Amino acid sequence: MKSLSRYFLIASALFIFQTAQAASLKVGFAPEPYPPFAVPDASGQWSGWEIDMIHAVCKEAKLECELAPTAWDGLIPALESGKIDMIMGAMSITDERKKVIDFSDKYYNTPGMVVSAKGMAVPATPEGMKGKIIGVVGGTTHADYVKKHFGEVVSEIKEYQTQDEVNADLAAGRIDATQADALAMDGFLKSDTGKNCCQSNGAVPNDDAILGAGIGVGLRKTDTELKGKINAAIKAMRDNGSYSELAKKYFDFDIYGN
Repeated sequence: MKSLSRYFLIASALFIFQTAQAASLKVGFAPEPYPPFAVPDASGQWSGWEIDMIHAVCKEAKLECELAPTAWDGLIPALESGKIDMIMGAMSITDERKKVIDFSDKYYNTPGMVVSAKGMAVPATPEGMKGKIIGVVGGTTHADYVKKHFGEVVSEIKEYQTQDEVNADLAAGRIDATQADALAMDGFLKSDTGKNCCQSNGAVPNDDAILGAGIGVGLRKTDTELKGKINAAIKAMRDNGSYSELAKKYFDFDIYGN
């Protein structure tokens, strides 16, 4: 009888432990300064709009989540291997990525923007890009866009690990322009460095096949229940006003998009 009771105690403890483990979901994002979406402080703590969204979506969905900084080019492999459970890091919903992973409904949308050295007009056209050195973050939709639309006319396409590195080279004059997320570049242009070195050349013409249909939460194709919870949480936040309240802390326009 004692052996049986001990068995049930051990089994119950194991079940509670496994349940607690299963409830803690790792949310991956690229560990790079990407204001106003993700900004680290001196102690390595993260803040910013997308970090706040991670916490808000998980709270609305009643999920226990933890931040899991992961190199950009390792996010999808980490998701597939189970090292992380979700991606919330400015990842566009594209047909190419949907061959490998699934996505939630979008939680924001923003166009691409070309930013160049101050005084150098670089419109997002083959004529405007001709002979220019363009910097992009490798493995992104913007890198794919530049290669497709301007690859034959630019002098060089330089690929970097982070947008922070691209911006540093742009400010130093080592490249002529970059294409990146308009919201992130808006933040850069408002910084002391950005104001002094660089200028916006406006949004790039949309290409849904490359730039996708907004930013979504990356998920494994098998995690249909989790996808349902995330979609319901995003919708609830949109309906109850908490999405707008959160966005207003960082933006003076509608980040959700059409």
